[in-house]
Amino acid sequence: MAKIPGKSETIENAESAFEPSMATEQVRAVAEQGVELSKEAFSKLESNVETTQKAFESTLKVAKTTRNEVSLKTIAALRANAEAGFAHLEALVAVKSPSEFFELQAAFVNKQIDVSIEQARTLQAVMLRAGEDASKPIKDAFEKALKDLKAA
Repeated sequence: MAKIPGKSETIENAESAFEPSMATEQVRAVAEQGVELSKEAFSKLESNVETTQKAFESTLKVAKTTRNEVSLKTIAALRANAEAGFAHLEALVAVKSPSEFFELQAAFVNKQIDVSIEQARTLQAVMLRAGEDASKPIKDAFEKALKDLKAA
């Protein structure tokens, strides 16, 4: 027994309380727990990577579809504008007076402004829908990852 200076109590030698077999078991238990936690973390990471990959693939698919749709709508608008322009030129050739020319020209310009506004609205609607559709898989994956983090 050792006596602590200034104390009337005695304590037993600390070396006699140490058991190497218990320490080995405790270290092994901590190491096994660390391995299990690492496996769980890796599994979650792998799952999140797969989810993110699927989200990006879905986004790229939507982008490709949207690109095709925008291209087709743009070609249709260009065709309609060209046809309207040719029809207008044919009408201008048949004009008999300057006042008829200006009247015809003003009507054409007003109509083309209205058509252009409608074409722009159509393309805007396609692009807005595409943005929402393209961002949805990534948004869902992000929300799932956040939920998983909060649950952990």
